[in-house]
Amino acid sequence: MASVTYEHVTKKFGDVVAVNDLDIQIPDKEFLVFVGPSGCGKTTSLRLLAGLEEITEGNIYIGDRLVNDVPPKDRDIAMVFQSYALYPHMSVYDNMAFSLKLRRTPKQEIQRRVQEAADILGIGNLLDRKPKQLSGGQRQRVAVGRAIVREPYVFLMDEPLSNLDAKLRVQARAEISKLHQRLETTFIYVTHDQVEAMTMGTRIAVMNDGLLQQIDTPQNLYDMPVNLFVAGFIGSPSMNFLEAQLMERDGKLIVACEGFSLQVPEPKADVYRRHLGERVIFGIRPEDVHDPEYAPPDISKAMLEAKVDVTELMGNEVVVYLVTEHAQLLGRFDPRTNARVGNTIQVALNMDRMHVFDKQTQAAIR
Repeated sequence: MASVTYEHVTKKFGDVVAVNDLDIQIPDKEFLVFVGPSGCGKTTSLRLLAGLEEITEGNIYIGDRLVNDVPPKDRDIAMVFQSYALYPHMSVYDNMAFSLKLRRTPKQEIQRRVQEAADILGIGNLLDRKPKQLSGGQRQRVAVGRAIVREPYVFLMDEPLSNLDAKLRVQARAEISKLHQRLETTFIYVTHDQVEAMTMGTRIAVMNDGLLQQIDTPQNLYDMPVNLFVAGFIGSPSMNFLEAQLMERDGKLIVACEGFSLQVPEPKADVYRRHLGERVIFGIRPEDVHDPEYAPPDISKAMLEAKVDVTELMGNEVVVYLVTEHAQLLGRFDPRTNARVGNTIQVALNMDRMHVFDKQTQAAIR
């Protein structure tokens, strides 16, 4: 088992900075997820650790060992790619055993490791089949099994579920999480899907344009995003953002948006009053925008009149697209709501869960 350390790591491709001064410590046995949009540097960060790309600046350690110049085969890591890259002419058993055979591992040891990995993944009955005889989910398990048999210090996974359908992805997420708990090994996982990141990671590293934006637990990222990008990226549907100004009216602090005003709860007013008069970005998540009839009790409600533009019935909730004269909002309503397209309704915003961001720097105001 081993920790992983990125020490001020930078990677440039010509004039393009793919990873910019990445500085992270990943403790032993952690499940860290790199998440961000395409081109943010998350896969490059993984490839630098694997030794598939050369570092431009900085150091990478696996445990206490500096691995900058160590060949990939000697880093004691195992990688699962987006493409499963199984050998089509080999059986499942031979695919899983191949790397061990190359290392001249004793035959008995190979059999033990392959059988153990197959039992963990529930593919013990597939060992004689060829990849073309397997479903997408079964191929994904074989690819993971091929990594398990190596008994590496660190597992690296680069979007391994993106080729699966929605139902299989949910199942595979749970299987990989259980696998991490069972193997008690360091997992580093790359995805652009923030739902995968939130459900699987011990911690999540959010990246954008090669820069680490925030690294924290899933709940802290959701509750306390450090900037506008993280707030918009984490959560589905994404947070509502409205341009606003912090003002005082009758001794009360309000968020003045174009066409309407929202009162700030007293516990938050003390924090935001220091920014009185400033232009800001007001943020509120769709799950904190309610039909007043079904809003949770004991929340600080601010009422808003809006027209229902579109509704999407999801079974357990209704996603409601709301418009005012100058703004658009998304709400996640109780399925019993009477909100109908074309109606003008009252909407309750849970201001206890409001967010405010500096308009210039886009940093969260806390």
